[in-house]
Amino acid sequence: MGLRIYNSLSNQIEEFEPIHKGKVNMYVCGPTVYNHIHIGNARPVVFYDMVRNYLKYLGYEVCFASNITDIDDKIINQAIKEKKPEKEIAEFYEKSYFESVKTLGSQKPDFIPHATEYIDEMISFIEELIEKDYAYVVEGDVFFRVNKIPNYGCLSNQISDELEQGARISVNTKKENPLDFTLWKKTDVGIKWKSPFGEGRPGWHTECVVMNHKLFQGEIDIHGGGMDLKFPHHENEIAQSEALFHNSLAKYWTHVGRLELEGQKMSKSKGNVIYVKDLENTITGMILRMVLLFTPYRNNFSYTNELFEQYEKIFVKWQRAYKQGLYELQLIGIKVNLPNPQLMHEFEEYMNQDFNVQNVMMLIEKITKDLNVSIRSKNCDAIAVNLSTMQKILEVLGINLFVHPMSKEQLEVYRKWNQARNDKDFAAADGYRIQLTEWGIL
Repeated sequence: MGLRIYNSLSNQIEEFEPIHKGKVNMYVCGPTVYNHIHIGNARPVVFYDMVRNYLKYLGYEVCFASNITDIDDKIINQAIKEKKPEKEIAEFYEKSYFESVKTLGSQKPDFIPHATEYIDEMISFIEELIEKDYAYVVEGDVFFRVNKIPNYGCLSNQISDELEQGARISVNTKKENPLDFTLWKKTDVGIKWKSPFGEGRPGWHTECVVMNHKLFQGEIDIHGGGMDLKFPHHENEIAQSEALFHNSLAKYWTHVGRLELEGQKMSKSKGNVIYVKDLENTITGMILRMVLLFTPYRNNFSYTNELFEQYEKIFVKWQRAYKQGLYELQLIGIKVNLPNPQLMHEFEEYMNQDFNVQNVMMLIEKITKDLNVSIRSKNCDAIAVNLSTMQKILEVLGINLFVHPMSKEQLEVYRKWNQARNDKDFAAADGYRIQLTEWGIL
């Protein structure tokens, strides 16, 4: 059985078949860079990094893009607050974002389009929507005609009345329909651009559609983001794509559930957030990655200190077993073997079930247990196979145990320590142990 994923557009799990054989184009909505990211923002970062890794593991050529929204009301307000230019604010928080991405063990996307780089393309896009009667201009603002899209609400699976009730739309007498959304915003505050409609800036919902189209030149395979983006952002992306490109922008739409903090929705405005930048080190970041990764990705869940501590213990257990196994192989001069094909097949079966990483975690627990047994029995072949299997799976998940082979000097001391223990020369063994502990070997 091949990969099966949940498609938010059809509300069901489907066989994954890319548009172009052997190649996957994937786009994930990135941050609006007006503040540091918190651990809730980090959940899609970790999940889609793992998705990319697994698709590559399956042999696909993956092109992964994630945008930077570098102009927005929030950025302008932050610039006013800090008394700095919008560009300086955006650049500062973009740098912070990618530092956080690194802390979480994620890789940068292949393409990182910035909204401000595509203003001309956005203006042309809006002009075409107006020309085809999908949009209208009112006093310098441009709005999209939602009622021109028969299947509007297809992603959130709601009819117009339900959408209107749930959208918390502010009263705007300029609109023909309360659900009509902004394509171009007339403004005299902050950075703005000249256009046929007047000075202003593009609407958020237009940015991703235009950048997607320019990067990939057609419908993509996977479009992802947080569950909070399903409506209105992703719904409005689909509407615009249907209008001009006659497709839903992406074949598969995927969404990651919300992360709460101690049972409450995290909000930067409320101040109840944990920022990724405040994590102590990369090991802390890796433990957080495990917390975010090993919960069913479509489910909302609540972060607690107890949950973090639970995964910290799991991390230490895996790290200890991996380290001991690696050093035992170094001691006798055996290299890591090929992974166990049966266990790798089991890994693939779980991942092909809409990324069932919960079962993958149990599989790693089993491998860790077997690894410890093989270490105690000095079964070097079993150590090598278990170690290689564990290494391969963790690599796909993006989990780094921060274990490295010993240097020649460290290996020599490790060998002497083992010999002293075998000879029951406990005084000498204790001396070597102190040295090895200082190096982080023990």
